[in-house]
Amino acid sequence: MSLSRSSHALVTGGGRGIGRAIAASLVKAGATVTIMGRNLKVLDEVVAAGDAHHALSADVSDQAAMQAAIAEAAKRQPIDILVANAGAAESAPFLKSDAALFQRMMDVNFMGVVHAVHAVLPDMVARKQGRIIAVASTAGLKGYGYVSAYVAAKHAVVGLVRSLALEVATKNVTVNAVCPGFTETDLLEGSIDNIMSKTGRTREQAIAELAKHNPQGRLVKPEEVADAVLWLAGAGAGSITGQSIAVAGGEV
Repeated sequence: MSLSRSSHALVTGGGRGIGRAIAASLVKAGATVTIMGRNLKVLDEVVAAGDAHHALSADVSDQAAMQAAIAEAAKRQPIDILVANAGAAESAPFLKSDAALFQRMMDVNFMGVVHAVHAVLPDMVARKQGRIIAVASTAGLKGYGYVSAYVAAKHAVVGLVRSLALEVATKNVTVNAVCPGFTETDLLEGSIDNIMSKTGRTREQAIAELAKHNPQGRLVKPEEVADAVLWLAGAGAGSITGQSIAVAGGEV
């Protein structure tokens, strides 16, 4: 699939894992790609490697910082594709998940999407052109024990996608979510380490514990998630909106 070089894609959390794979996929398809994240050094390395064209630093949970950074990106070129990918995960039993933990998960995983969409949507609606893609999780489609705050935040993202898609359905702006299962990323390393420390299992056993959720018996690759995003960003997906597409080997 190819995209016009005139297409400008913004990817939050674009410095590693799924975000970097998405950015690289969009670059290969021909789009101009700006990545955002908190660590500008890491982002600049991604640009230097050719997996993005521009980099901006901002914390997705900071609305003012997001507005300023996205406005800067849009000055270079109007944003046609938003991939709201930035996320974080913390695990704890519900009774040990205090209000602060819930707030952290909502701030990054949900409000980070809200802030990004608020910044790009007015221009998309005015130009009647846009693709908004949130990287949620299978945790937005089902429950998992010991990550209730994360699951709640990802469910909120899916709800936002379904509602917003209806609001802009006549504006040539589509809004969708991609919901990966357990994926080979740095973020997953935290879950692997947690299983190892709490259960005494080996790394291989910890990975197997996560992979068993996938009926294919494996972890998802970041490039597989990127392929789904690329399809949703293309012209052929113009009638696809309000959807939450699982990339999880049949888990949901």
